[in-house]
Amino acid sequence: MHIHWFPGHMTKAKRMIEKQMSLVDVVVELLDARIPESSANPILEELIGSKPRIIALNKSDLAEIAATQDWIKYYRSKGLPAIPLDSTTGQGSKPLLKQIELAASEKIAKLLAKGIRERAVRAMFVGIPNVGKSSLINRFLGSATARTGDKPGVTRGQQWLKVGKNLELLDTPGVLWPRLDDQEAAFKLAITGAIKDEAYDMEKVITDLVALLRRDYSERLAARYNLAEPLPGDVREILSLIGAKRGCLRSGGELDLEKAGKIVFMEFRTGKLGPVTLDKPDLY
Repeated sequence: MHIHWFPGHMTKAKRMIEKQMSLVDVVVELLDARIPESSANPILEELIGSKPRIIALNKSDLAEIAATQDWIKYYRSKGLPAIPLDSTTGQGSKPLLKQIELAASEKIAKLLAKGIRERAVRAMFVGIPNVGKSSLINRFLGSATARTGDKPGVTRGQQWLKVGKNLELLDTPGVLWPRLDDQEAAFKLAITGAIKDEAYDMEKVITDLVALLRRDYSERLAARYNLAEPLPGDVREILSLIGAKRGCLRSGGELDLEKAGKIVFMEFRTGKLGPVTLDKPDLY
């Protein structure tokens, strides 16, 4: 199986980001805190260039706290400020706003020195699909102004939005890169919701996810579905046990393994299996 998804609107979005980059003072790159490395788009890094950049580790409520702190240390060692965020509750949004103002202060000071009238700071939000850009902007605005959804590809056009008197935000569509050569990263993008479900073999991805959970989080898997440890080595056996516990039956009483797998899949995505971090930084 090869996971790939790059619809036509992403090419248009990339061009739009490139065109608007000269207008902004600061770029906020949202990464999924569960997969910071896998959710970092190399195309965006090229487009951002030398612009002041802030890393926002969104969905930090779904990631392991210690691992997120390690990622913050990693980015700061690279000279990049990093802020953990939970855009659904707003936790971390105030520190992020302060960091945006700080990052833009040098640019604004230069404009003032040239006699240019003080203006609002302009910040662009970029990231992969479904990473939470629009939800975060809505949190800043206090209303559902930017379109949001729980599926990748909701925001299709550029949206400049005013936050108070001193900040203008540009929400941009989520963009992946044309070739997902790293299929391990592509798998992580798929299970965390960055790639449209219809674009890959969900049965295979769910099988690989259950295998991953058995390997790295077997205690949680057993606790969530009331299974005896050690768990079977065969994924189908695990799904059979989960299906029996959750009443996943077809007509005639046959176990519905597909339904059991989708339960695990969705409960993983929503954090019901506990906080998970699948990418770990190299701190040494």
